[in-house]
Amino acid sequence: MKKHLLTLAALFLLTLGLSSMASAESVRLSYSSFFPPTHIQSRLAEQWCNEVELRTGKDVIIDFYPGSTLTKAKQTYDGVVEGISDIGQSALAYSRGRFPVMAAVDLPMGYQTGVQATRVANAVYTEFNPAEFNDVKVLYFHAHGPGLLFTTEKPVKTMADLKGLKIRSTGNSAKLIKALGGTPVAQPMPSAYQSLQKGVVDGSVHPMESNKGWKLGEVVRHCTMTVPVGYTTTFFVVINKDKWDEISPKSQEIIEQINKEWSVKHGQAWDESDKVGKEFLQKQGGDFTELDAAEAAKWVEAAQPVLEAYEQGEGKKVDGKKVVEFIKAEMTKSP
Repeated sequence: MKKHLLTLAALFLLTLGLSSMASAESVRLSYSSFFPPTHIQSRLAEQWCNEVELRTGKDVIIDFYPGSTLTKAKQTYDGVVEGISDIGQSALAYSRGRFPVMAAVDLPMGYQTGVQATRVANAVYTEFNPAEFNDVKVLYFHAHGPGLLFTTEKPVKTMADLKGLKIRSTGNSAKLIKALGGTPVAQPMPSAYQSLQKGVVDGSVHPMESNKGWKLGEVVRHCTMTVPVGYTTTFFVVINKDKWDEISPKSQEIIEQINKEWSVKHGQAWDESDKVGKEFLQKQGGDFTELDAAEAAKWVEAAQPVLEAYEQGEGKKVDGKKVVEFIKAEMTKSP
């Protein structure tokens, strides 16, 4: 009996040792995202974490922290560099001037879908491999469908109607609002609801999905379908370089494959969310203004200086003209 108990104890200790060894060999990572936990982009990020754990056989385990619980939207990138979180997802527009190559993707190019914008974003990074990301390992990018104009009280039917209105915007979308005659107010998405509700701003530029995803459809009433000058917001998913190096080459290869699959999923989710966001705004009593051909042409003409300013300013350091031309060529492909 004593011998049997000793054998069982030995087996238990061996199992415990092997378990500890497996745990020690696994790389455990933290992932910070500003999207609220219920947002589809947050749920997709968490699914990515689960897929990585599954396909690497728990060689890589990731703890997901949505809703800015680890780092705020503007601090997410630096948080990854400094090791506050190991992985981060946020918008490039929150770090204006820091990413001169990828900033071109957010220009008012007339994007039609999130799938198109996501494909363009990843293509630009692959083509130019910009040095601006040398302090992290890029996993992938994704981008939403056309950013549109929404207002709370006054519908905007012509460019003249925009004059004097304070519009929440970020990065290149802020430059677009200024070019169109409005007054940009730089704010990240988590601040938008309160600002619109309290009248701090008169409107916001955001994709249709945000009406449901961020509940903005509860506080805006009018949508101007500004697709001809539709901008996008590019979102990054990056990992701390030292942490990436801790992952085995085999698992790195698996993760790279998952990245390719997930960037597509994100783009598709943006488009599905746009449909849901439009329906949500309609149920709230929102209305939609289409620009006729003549009015649309005025908006497109007014937006051109934004592209030129990028080429001559921020983009001058990196041959912005070449980046813009590359994007235009990519956009001739299927949206």
